[in-house]
Amino acid sequence: MQKIGFIGLGTMGAPMVSNLLKKGYSVSVYNRTPSKMNASVKEGAVATQSPLAVAEKAEVIFTMVSDDTSIADVYEGENGLLAGLRKGAVVIDSSTISPSLSKQLAERIEALGASFLDAPVTGSSPAAIAGTLVFMVGGPGEILESVQDIFDTLGKKVIHMGENGTGSVAKLAHNTMVGINNLAVAEGFAIASKSGLPPEAFFELIQLGSAGSKAVDMKGQKIIDHDFTNQFSLALMLKDLKLASTLTDAASIPSPMLNLAKSLFQAGQTQGYGDEDLSAVVKIYEAWNGQTIAGNKLS
Repeated sequence: MQKIGFIGLGTMGAPMVSNLLKKGYSVSVYNRTPSKMNASVKEGAVATQSPLAVAEKAEVIFTMVSDDTSIADVYEGENGLLAGLRKGAVVIDSSTISPSLSKQLAERIEALGASFLDAPVTGSSPAAIAGTLVFMVGGPGEILESVQDIFDTLGKKVIHMGENGTGSVAKLAHNTMVGINNLAVAEGFAIASKSGLPPEAFFELIQLGSAGSKAVDMKGQKIIDHDFTNQFSLALMLKDLKLASTLTDAASIPSPMLNLAKSLFQAGQTQGYGDEDLSAVVKIYEAWNGQTIAGNKLS
C-alpha cells in the first residue's frame, strides 16, 4: 500500500484519515492546530511537525484546508509541502480553492517531478464519516487511475472532470447551486411559517413534492429544530460563493442568483452565524418575520 500524508484535520479531514487507517494505510498527518491531530494519532496516524515532514514521508499527499491563504501556509516556505516533495509523489488537494490557484500548483508540482490532482468533494461531514464522498477531479487521467484505490476508500464516486483546474471549477459551480438551493428551502419555510402552516407538515409536503431536493432532506429538520450544528459552515459557503463570483466575473458569466445568494450568506456572516451550519441562513428570514420557523416569537 502507498504511504499517505494528510494535511488538514478539520470537519472533513479527520474522518477521511480515520477511513484510510481503517483500510490499513500508513498515514502521517499534520495540522496547524496540533491538538486536532490527537484523535487521528489515537487511531494509528503518525503526527508530524510540518508539511515538509509529511511530504518527506509520503507517496500520496492529501491537503484539505479552508481557503487559498491556507494553501499558501501549507505549501510554501522552508517547512512547506513543496520543500519536501519526493519525485513521483502525487499531491491531491481536496480543498475548495480558486481554479487559477489549482493550475498554478499543478505547474509547480510537475516541475518538481511530481503530479497534482485538484479533487474537491461533495457530501459534507456525514459523507466524510461514512466514506461516501463524491470527488470531482481535475488532472491527468493516468495519475487518477494510479490512486483510484485510495479514492475508493474515501468515497462512493470519482468523476474525472478534465485537466487541472476543472475539479475546482466544478466544485464552485456545484456549491453555487447548493447555496441557492438552501436559500430556497429557507424562503419556502419562512413563507409557510409566517402564514401559520405547521412546519412538520410543510416539510413532509416538500419532501414528497416537486420542490424536494437534497437540501430539503438534509436541512429541513435542522431548520425546524433550530439545530445548526455544523456539517458545512455558513462561513465556508460564503467563501465558496465569493470564489464562484470571482470566477464568473472573470469569465463574464451572468450570475444574478449567485450574487443574491452571496449577499444573503454575507448577511448571515455579519450577524455572527459564520461558525454554524450553512442552514443557519434561515435566521435572516426569521428575523425579518419576527418568529422562528417553529412559530416562536423573536424578542
